Order: sequence, then structure tokens, then C-alpha cells
Amino acid sequence: MAQKSPQSFENHARILPAYHYVAFPLFALNFFFALYQVVTSFSWPNLVAFGVAVALVLLFFVARVMVLTVQDRVIRLEETLRMRALLPADLQPRIGELSVKQMVALRFASDGELPTLARQVLDGKFQDQKAIKKMIHEWRADHQRA
Repeated sequence: MAQKSPQSFENHARILPAYHYVAFPLFALNFFFALYQVVTSFSWPNLVAFGVAVALVLLFFVARVMVLTVQDRVIRLEETLRMRALLPADLQPRIGELSVKQMVALRFASDGELPTLARQVLDGKFQDQKAIKKMIHEWRADHQRA
């Protein structure tokens, strides 16, 4: 499906409707209903139902964290290889100094913009992922994010 507008800092976050708008509200509703049941009419079955509701909410968040962690590892690998090809010789030994979050932010920089931004990040001008993304002028879209 074609994107309506080019990807940028303002619209790069990915929302998965089934995950964010269906699954989470259902898990949250189940959690609060189970909590209500335990508080208003305590019983072991209601307590077990509440425990399952807590486990489902935890599973929802932990699954997302695991997916994003794997994605960040893949991005780190991809960006290390990309930086070895694009950065000047004096910056290549410093690639390992970049944090995963900095690499994740730099992945959106175009090939032409990457060396300058990487140098600024390595020189300490930008540390925060959001600040790095805001400095990108030529956005390199990533439509395959998890």
C-alpha cells in the first residue's frame, strides 16, 4: 500500500491498528473488569481471572519490547555496515561509540547526510534520539519497521 505522504519525523511512528486499537483496549478492559470482580466479589476464581488478566497485559508489553529489541539489533547491524561504506576513514573506528538508540535515529538520514550527522553525534552535539531525528533534512524512509 502506497504511503500518502513521504515519511518524515512527524509521521514516522508506526501504529498497528490490530495491536494498538484492538488488542490493547481488549486486554485493558479485561484487566479492569477482573480487578472490579476481585474488589466487589472476592473469590478464588475471580482472583485467578485477575492474575490471568495481569499476565495478559504483561505479555502484551513484553512481546512488544522483545520485537523492538530484535529490530534494534538488526538496525544496529545494518547501520554498522552502512556506516563502514559511507563514513570517512577518520570516523569509521568510532562507529562502536554510537549507542543503539543513536544508530536507530541515524538510520533515517540519507546517505549524503549521514557522515555529517554521525560526526556531530560522535562529537557530542546530539545525544537524544529525538534531537538526532529532528536534525535530518533528507529523510530516508523505513516502511518495514515492527
